[in-house]
Amino acid sequence: MTRHNRILLSCVYWAFVAYVFVPLILMVLMGFKDSNFIGFPIRSWTLDWYTGVFADTETLAAFGYSVAIAVLSTVFSVIVGTWIAVLLEGRKFWGRAAIFGMTVLPALIPGIISAIAFRIYARYLGIEPGMGAIVWSHAVHNVPFVVLVVMARLSTLPKSQIEAARDLGADPLIAFLRITFPYLVPAIMGASIFCLLLSFDDFVRSFFLGGYEPTLPVLIFAKLKSGMSPEINAIATVALVLTAVIGVWAERFTRRMNKDS
Repeated sequence: MTRHNRILLSCVYWAFVAYVFVPLILMVLMGFKDSNFIGFPIRSWTLDWYTGVFADTETLAAFGYSVAIAVLSTVFSVIVGTWIAVLLEGRKFWGRAAIFGMTVLPALIPGIISAIAFRIYARYLGIEPGMGAIVWSHAVHNVPFVVLVVMARLSTLPKSQIEAARDLGADPLIAFLRITFPYLVPAIMGASIFCLLLSFDDFVRSFFLGGYEPTLPVLIFAKLKSGMSPEINAIATVALVLTAVIGVWAERFTRRMNKDS
């Protein structure tokens, strides 16, 4: 690679970094502004907006509600996604392509169309708007990501280990629990964290299928109707920091588990 190309790639890289991080930095800084309005310059600074986030019962309730929905939907999506991945990987049977296509379809449909479809289907099934409906829609949307991650991990599993376990008298269930499942744990953990963050951040499906109790993204949207304020920046910053910490921990934890396995 020539020196000119290296400089060009370096400029593109740092331009991309600025494009991603500068808006986030500005959002964080605006949460320290001692004013009710967003705008520069910041003449005085305060921590009141950030301390107010942890004192606001409505925000804390929405945060806890979002976490509960994310955990439940992740559990369901991981169970279903892992089962489908094990069913599809390494097997050839009639209808396999159709099953795989229908499995990944929810991840390809635009969010607004998916939300409308879920709302119509929920009404048809008699599912009332609320936590159950949101968990159901998030789980269906997240299953494809679990399937893809687990199938990728399964494709690297040495077949000789399964065959050795079967030769030693292990039935398919015991072979799965003792050989396949431990090998899949890093992929399942990575997919779980990804689904957790996806569900926590989901606005469209939560908005269309939610009841009277809002999730955190829906609450932020409701606050935006009265205009931008440092309070919204503070809430978004706290959520950003928490999700970033979870993401970094998950990446390191998954990498460590991959090395151990």
